[in-house]
Amino acid sequence: MTTRTGPGPRERLLEAGRELTYRQGVGIGVDALLKAANVARRSLYEHFGGKDGLIAEVLRRSTSEDEEHYRQTMRSAGDDPRARLLAVFDRLAEIVDEPDFRGCRYLAADLALTDPGHPGHAVTRDYRERVHRLLEDELIRLGHAEPAVAADQLLLLIDGVMAAGATRPRTRPAASARRLAEHVLDGR
Repeated sequence: MTTRTGPGPRERLLEAGRELTYRQGVGIGVDALLKAANVARRSLYEHFGGKDGLIAEVLRRSTSEDEEHYRQTMRSAGDDPRARLLAVFDRLAEIVDEPDFRGCRYLAADLALTDPGHPGHAVTRDYRERVHRLLEDELIRLGHAEPAVAADQLLLLIDGVMAAGATRPRTRPAASARRLAEHVLDGR
């Protein structure tokens, strides 16, 4: 009797979905996903109800990891809220310089998913709200006069870094955004 040690069809679909939707976008065909995951079409529908469900779950899983990366980056910067917030832009500079960087999977998904009712949109909205709260909490600790507005501005800068990093590589968008973020932080 043999025992299976590799991941099952659900995990293989999630991994294939994560990889392919990042490299090629959420418009990737079902057949390509099934081939990469080495699963039958039936598995996609059994586990996710179809491609839309798979995309939403891929995004959901990524948000948890990415939110934790923000937290880890900020923790590594120490206790000073200003340093913690600016560390985000320093880390983004490293991310956009990685050779396999393709931009923000959440921005790309929101732009590509034309159906406003697609479940992926709810996932990306929730993720942005959580990142916004994380930034706003630091701004409150900093004593910023308008922490919610400043968090909006920082999130806009983050989105800009991710978009510019993908569309205009080697232009150092994170360094420019960091300088703008300093102005936002000084608006106490």
